[in-house]
Amino acid sequence: MDTAERRGAHGPGTPARPGVHRRDVLTAAATAVVALALLLGAPVLAAEDPSTASLVSPAPFSGEWIVLALVLLLQAAAVALTRLIPRTVLVVVAALAAVPSAVVPTTLHSLGLLAVMVVVVVAVLTAPAVRLWPALTTAAILVAAGETTAGIAVNGSSPPAAAGQGLLQAAGVVGLPLLVALLIRSRRDVRRAQRDEQNALVRERDALIDAAVSRERTAMARELHDIAAHHLSGIALMAAVVDRQIDTDPARAHEGVRQMRAQSTSVLDDLRRLVGLLREDGLATRAVETLAGIADLVERARAHQAVDLRVLTAADRPLGSGIGPLAQLAAYRTVQEALSNAALHAPGAASTVEIDDRDPDRLVLRVENGAAGGGGGAGAGRTGDGGHGLRGMRERADLVGAELSAGPLPDGGWRVDLLLRRESAREGAGADGQDVA
Repeated sequence: MDTAERRGAHGPGTPARPGVHRRDVLTAAATAVVALALLLGAPVLAAEDPSTASLVSPAPFSGEWIVLALVLLLQAAAVALTRLIPRTVLVVVAALAAVPSAVVPTTLHSLGLLAVMVVVVVAVLTAPAVRLWPALTTAAILVAAGETTAGIAVNGSSPPAAAGQGLLQAAGVVGLPLLVALLIRSRRDVRRAQRDEQNALVRERDALIDAAVSRERTAMARELHDIAAHHLSGIALMAAVVDRQIDTDPARAHEGVRQMRAQSTSVLDDLRRLVGLLREDGLATRAVETLAGIADLVERARAHQAVDLRVLTAADRPLGSGIGPLAQLAAYRTVQEALSNAALHAPGAASTVEIDDRDPDRLVLRVENGAAGGGGGAGAGRTGDGGHGLRGMRERADLVGAELSAGPLPDGGWRVDLLLRRESAREGAGADGQDVA
């Protein structure tokens, strides 16, 4: 028997399981015990009708009896190998079942059919049925041939009658166990499929949870960066100024310290608001920032950098009309990050924040700063692929369907443009299948 049958016994892609399992040995032992018990008990069962005793059972431990017992033991030994080589065992056990029909003229030759039934059940439960059909057909033919021979030799039946009886016996010995095994296997496959489906659902749920956690972690990191980068960079700049003014201009130094305190308080307020959003047992007490809050943001930034704010609005609608709250928060954070970058990379340079809300379909936000003092460009140390700040701005823009562009200017400055479409324009673009340009 080659390894192909061993692989086929466990289905494609499943490694063969070498060795005989304990349950296989127990099945073989149970088959041997039952068959030998019936062989030993046959004389007792036939004692009530002595005239047929010679046809029912040979004398215990006679030559015919020993041959029959050896056949039963060999069949039982083969049963233990069914899971390893099911097709070979099917043919061998069926062939052994036909031996007593030709050698031992007794009706007890049918005891060999017990092992055939056991092997059919175990083989079908172990290997794919499509691979077993040749072996099952061969086993059925051998059983039919053995029963036909026994019918002629023992019962004196005519060949046609004996052949018909042999076919019925083969159907009962091979066909009936086959149907039972297929039913058991189908139920087992259904249970396995249900288990696999449940496991798949659990894995899908875990994947969704992991994805949600990852998104929340990204959002938290972005929000914390926006809060910390804006306020802490301002505090660092003011601390450097205070350090130079503390001896030369104490009044200005005291004013700088007060501004640092205000910035620190603002950091704490923003962090408390963020923690309130994350806690399940508490709510944030501060509203989400909007376009209207950019004016206060610019005013606070003027404490440590020169910033000019220009707001261009239409006469027939308020600022930010048609821009959703999440998009307005993205705009606010973009201005905050851009001003922080300007203060960090272009200290002393003037900045301009422009909000153009005149177009009926879109709002354009622009933050522009000049070159850094001392000849260094504002773009020094920053590129279009930037660090976490630019990445956070792009993530926010993608989240709300906005368009962000950032890059250096010819004079060494830096510009950030954010284009936000109004909700009505976005709905129109979706309905027409194209962008509203």
